[in-house]
Amino acid sequence: MATTSSSPSKTRPLTGLVLTGGGARAAYQVGVLLAISKLSSNRRHNPFPILCGTSAGAINAASLACLADNFGKAVSRLANVWRNMHASHIYRADPAGIATSGARWLSLMAFGWLIRNQPRSLLDNSPLRTLLEHHLDFPGIERSIASGALHAVSISASGYESGENISFFQAHPGTQPWQRVQRIGIRAQLGIDHLLASSAIPFVFPAMRIHREYFGDGSMRHLAPISPAIHLGAEKILIIGAGRKHETQERRSEGAYPSLAQIAGHALSSIFLDSLAVDIERMQRINRTLSVIPPEVRATAGLPLKPIDSLIISPSERLDRIAADHAKALPRSVKLLLGGLGAMNRRGGALTSYLLFEKPYTRALIDLGYADTLARDREVGDFLEL
Repeated sequence: MATTSSSPSKTRPLTGLVLTGGGARAAYQVGVLLAISKLSSNRRHNPFPILCGTSAGAINAASLACLADNFGKAVSRLANVWRNMHASHIYRADPAGIATSGARWLSLMAFGWLIRNQPRSLLDNSPLRTLLEHHLDFPGIERSIASGALHAVSISASGYESGENISFFQAHPGTQPWQRVQRIGIRAQLGIDHLLASSAIPFVFPAMRIHREYFGDGSMRHLAPISPAIHLGAEKILIIGAGRKHETQERRSEGAYPSLAQIAGHALSSIFLDSLAVDIERMQRINRTLSVIPPEVRATAGLPLKPIDSLIISPSERLDRIAADHAKALPRSVKLLLGGLGAMNRRGGALTSYLLFEKPYTRALIDLGYADTLARDREVGDFLEL
C-alpha cells in the first residue's frame, strides 16, 4: 500500500452500499445505480466509500470498486454488460452443454453408486469466469483505496465445511477483521474466485475452492447481510433489494401439487430475500431502542451500538411475474430444461427470475430500478447528499 493512501474524508459519515444476491434479479440494482449517477452533481464522485456485495450483487459491487475513482463510468460500464446480457455469458446454454449436464444428473440418479465423477452443478458457469476476466480490473480496487475514492469492499461467501459465512474484504489499512457467530470478516486480495464462490447458487452453479475450503453462494446462512457494511465503518447504508418488501405468494384454490420449479423458487427466495428482510427489521428495532437512550448514557454504560441511518430501495413490481413474461427469450435448450421442471409459466416464475440472463428481462429490470429510484429522487438525493 502506498504511503499516500488515505481514507475518505470524515467531514460526512461513511456511506455503505449493500447489494444483495438474486442471480439475474441483480439487474434491478443497475437501474438504481444509473438513477443515482443521473441525480449526482458530480458523476465522477463515488457516493459509496463502502461497498458490500453478495452473490450477483458481489459482482456488481466489485465492478464499482474496480473503478471507484469514476463512479459514473463504472455504472455506465456495468449497465452496458447487463443491457446486453445473454444466458451464454453466464453459463453454457448451448444444446451440447445442457445435454451433457442433464445426462450426468440422470446417470447419477439411475446409477449413483457406479458414478465416480459426480456432477457438481446443474449448469456449467465457466463462461462467467471469461466475462469477469474481460470486464474487471482488480488492481483498480487497490488504486481506489490508495486515492481515497474507496474505503472498503467486501464479498460474502458461505463455507460448505465450516458452515460459516465469510466476508472477504479489501480495505483501508486501519480496517480490522471481525468474528461473530457463524460470521467472519477476513482481509483478502479480492479476485475472480471470490466472485465465483459468492455467486455459486446451490445446485445450480459449482462451489469454488478458496484456500482449503469450498464456498458457495454468500446468501446462504447469511444471518446478518447488513453487518459487513457496519463492521467496515458505514454510518449510513443504502440497501438495494432483489424482491418486493413483504412480498407474499398468491393463494390458489386449485390444490395442485407444487412443481419442482415452485419448490426450487421458494427455496431460492428463502436464501436470497428472507435474511435481508429480517436483518433490516432488526436494525430498525435497534435504532428505535437507541433513540430513547441518550448518547451520554450509552457512553457511560459502555454500549458500543450506534444508530445506523438507512434507505431501502426495492422493486415496486413482482420480478417473478416480469420473468414469466420474458421467459421465452431463453435459449431453446434452457427452455426445455426449465420446462421439464415446470418453470416456464407464472407458477414457476420465481425460479426463472434467478436464471433469466437475457436482455429483454435484464433491460426490463434496469428500467424498473431506474424508475423506482427517480420516483424517490428527493429522498435519495438528500440521503446521499448528491
